[in-house]
Amino acid sequence: MTARPQVSPDHPAGIRRAPRRLRADAERNRTAILASAREVFAEQGLQAPLEEIAARAGVGIATLYRRFPAREQLVAAALVEKITEYAEAAEQALAAADAWVGFATFVERICELQADDRGLSDLMSMTLPAGEQVEQLRRLANEQVVELIQRAKATGRLREDFVGEDLLLLLIANASVVHVTRPDAPDAWRRFVALALDAFQR
Repeated sequence: MTARPQVSPDHPAGIRRAPRRLRADAERNRTAILASAREVFAEQGLQAPLEEIAARAGVGIATLYRRFPAREQLVAAALVEKITEYAEAAEQALAAADAWVGFATFVERICELQADDRGLSDLMSMTLPAGEQVEQLRRLANEQVVELIQRAKATGRLREDFVGEDLLLLLIANASVVHVTRPDAPDAWRRFVALALDAFQR
């Protein structure tokens, strides 16, 4: 026979402790799942097995799906802070007094974020939907990037035929460089990005 939740003598009848305890357990599980997801996505990318995320969090896969019924929901919750860094980098670059320096610094920064987190790399270089909050941040950052490009062109430093899609191509290429060289030359991407920036100049 299943034991009923106990009614506290210090509380009005009908107010039980069990639901509160369950809510606390659920919040702990959510926190553990998100911490594990950030770790696993950073190592393996956004297509990492959800079973591994659940195992590292110390919960069953059913618990993970109860909290995050779709992969996109888990991606959004786990990576919202990282995509916020991406948006903030664009905002800071726009504030730079020198438009070319702002553009170049932004490119270096987002490639650094990409090198440090394979999940973020996937999110920046793919069109995987990841929840409204993340999509809003990504749209905002992309609008700022367009402005960055126009400002850098206006200085005469950035080649006139450069377009936003070229930055996406750079991210895709940099992701491959990071993946291939990480074991033996983890900073090789920095030289690749420097060469790319040189090629972008007029």
